[in-house]
Amino acid sequence: MKNQRSFPAFIVTKKASESLKSGHPWVFEDEIISKPDMVENGAIVDVLSEKGTYLGTGLLSESSKIRIRVLSQNANETFGPEFFARRVKYAVDYRKAVMADDFSSCRLIFGEADGLPGVTVDKYEDLLVSQILSYGMEKRKDILYSSLTNVLKELGVEIKGIYERSESSIRKLEGLDALDGWYTKVPNTTGIVRICENGIFYNVDIEHGQKTGFFLDQKYNRLAVSKLALGKTVLDCFTHTGSFALNAAKGGASHVTAIDVSQEAIDNAVENAKINNLSDKINFRCENVFDTLPHILNDNEKYDFIILDPPAFTKSRKTINDAERGYKEINYRAMKILPRGGFLATCSCSHFMDTQRFIKMLKSAAFDANVELKLIEQRRQSPDHPTLLNVPETDYLKFFTFQII
Repeated sequence: MKNQRSFPAFIVTKKASESLKSGHPWVFEDEIISKPDMVENGAIVDVLSEKGTYLGTGLLSESSKIRIRVLSQNANETFGPEFFARRVKYAVDYRKAVMADDFSSCRLIFGEADGLPGVTVDKYEDLLVSQILSYGMEKRKDILYSSLTNVLKELGVEIKGIYERSESSIRKLEGLDALDGWYTKVPNTTGIVRICENGIFYNVDIEHGQKTGFFLDQKYNRLAVSKLALGKTVLDCFTHTGSFALNAAKGGASHVTAIDVSQEAIDNAVENAKINNLSDKINFRCENVFDTLPHILNDNEKYDFIILDPPAFTKSRKTINDAERGYKEINYRAMKILPRGGFLATCSCSHFMDTQRFIKMLKSAAFDANVELKLIEQRRQSPDHPTLLNVPETDYLKFFTFQII
């Protein structure tokens, strides 16, 4: 059936058709049956079934295995600048609703979950940090940034600068060069911005810190740790900026030991402890957690609350088995260290380590450690990182608190 719309039409397989109908927005390279010639990379294109049924309209990425990222299934949409400005406003309005207690620093755009594929934008006070991993959205970033600054200005927030952290290797797969620098003229800043989360201050390095500078997705999980920490001797593993350690200390822990393999991370965490007047309650150690946990057990160091917040052990299905062994190792060791009645907070930020597999790993670790786990709470990423139920890639953070019995 001939496409009557103005956008180039791509015909896709039955598998892709069913996926799109279910709500997943991706069309992969090997799912395209036929396509028109000479379509510009990053162009708006229509997606049709083998029978000619309209399935949606999206952005073409000629170099990516994800060949089309569908933006909408509204056949009447024109996809001009006003469409992207509207999507930006929806995203910001959502954050104002779900982060009403504190909108000062949060994720404003979370890719596919906000209908803006491949786009991440975090707000740190009056600075924005962006990451764009889609060819089509890279071509439209001017309207995105303009819309963001305008919407925020209407809310009384004057953005002083936008820093681009688009250095991911995924950019290369999209046919894009790495990009790391100020989109706007350089504002009067060192690249360090001080934020406040849960009443705790942090110095965030937006130019050199991991990801966009800070892990905003654990905000309410850190608060959950704070509420459990009163009177506890706490071990915070993979402390990074010291955020869980600081929340535990502020929550009334008797003492906190925080460990990270990176001296740079430890230095940053030490500084964050100083600006919160918590240095006397936290001992920071630059050590490898995998080496330290066995030593703690052998040396009979006493802790009654252990926090495990490791980096993603896998970013691919190919290495998921190795990752699972890593997760089990640290959880098993923590369970062996903790006394009866002790507390464990443990998490995974890898999408590929799904919830069922993570729980199965925890059960196996508990069996080997000869303990039982009493579930206190099961949590996920904060609501400024929303999950679409039909897009499992948007669901990645698992966070559990247990009591050892």
